[in-house]
Amino acid sequence: MTTTSSTATPTAPQLLYLSRADLVALGGATSQPYVDAIGAGLAAHARGDYVQPLKPYLRWDGADHIADRIIAMPCYMGGEQAVAGLKWIGSRQHNPARFGLERASAVIVLNDAQTNYPIALMEGGLISGMRTAAITAVATRHLARSGFSEVACIGCGPIARMQMLTLLEQFPAITRLHLFDLSPAAVDALASTLAERFPAVACIRAVSAEAAVRASEVIVTCTVADAPYLHFDWLKPGTFVSNVSIMDVHKDVYEKANKVVVDDWEQSNREKKIINQLVLEGRFSRERLHAELGQIVIGEKPGRESDDEIILLNPMGMALDDLVCARHFYQLAQAGQVGTRLPLYG
Repeated sequence: MTTTSSTATPTAPQLLYLSRADLVALGGATSQPYVDAIGAGLAAHARGDYVQPLKPYLRWDGADHIADRIIAMPCYMGGEQAVAGLKWIGSRQHNPARFGLERASAVIVLNDAQTNYPIALMEGGLISGMRTAAITAVATRHLARSGFSEVACIGCGPIARMQMLTLLEQFPAITRLHLFDLSPAAVDALASTLAERFPAVACIRAVSAEAAVRASEVIVTCTVADAPYLHFDWLKPGTFVSNVSIMDVHKDVYEKANKVVVDDWEQSNREKKIINQLVLEGRFSRERLHAELGQIVIGEKPGRESDDEIILLNPMGMALDDLVCARHFYQLAQAGQVGTRLPLYG
């Protein structure tokens, strides 16, 4: 969009559109691009090289579940490849049963940081799920006990599939997955998917969430729970919990865990999530927080320091995560001539 002189003819503005199939063609169904991008994004977060307003939640009459909302997630990321963007992500709990659709859908818009013109529009559901799985993987590298082999997955839907595939790609020492969902069919479907890719990994259908948690060293929550169920006394020494779905873990876990880590304190302490409830009750504070994850990634704060520590990660999800991943795929698409060019003005 930048011209070389006042008489130069401006380039007609265009958008690059990337569908989910385009993203998959660029490697978007595998974990490594996201793990690399998220590591860079978390480091930028720790350095403060970003602008990230608190995300607004849009709800209206007829929202029957905590997951019924649309969220706007804007962010600017600086550096040599500065970019701005927005993820617009909607969710309806009844989508799978009523419409045969995924529960959540999203688009991501990227803007050129010099002109502020939009330069790309891409499907955001795949990026949103895979970047969340990458956060778990990056955190696991720093916060789980070395050599762990048993993982519990509570909730076995699309988010769980991305979480488990990412962990299995990133940690080949995993030998057993303990799967639990209120829907036995969801457990069977996830176990079948994972067995195709990782036949040597045992997928154990747990009889309860408690049984899965008690058997495992790494716990990942992937539910749409609107009330906690996971108690501290289920966790054995050395356990790492990635509380992806946010509302699953009882308040006593935050109070009794050796370390509590978040991705972003301001994003986590709002919307009456468990941390926000604890803060309002005077039972938790930023001072009691061990670290934001980016501080651990850059070595500013320690990760796991002993085999017996119980560590809880509460990853609220940041626009920065989406932005750094979307930028990666935009650059790949530009280099590889992937996607559809859309004239902005027609």
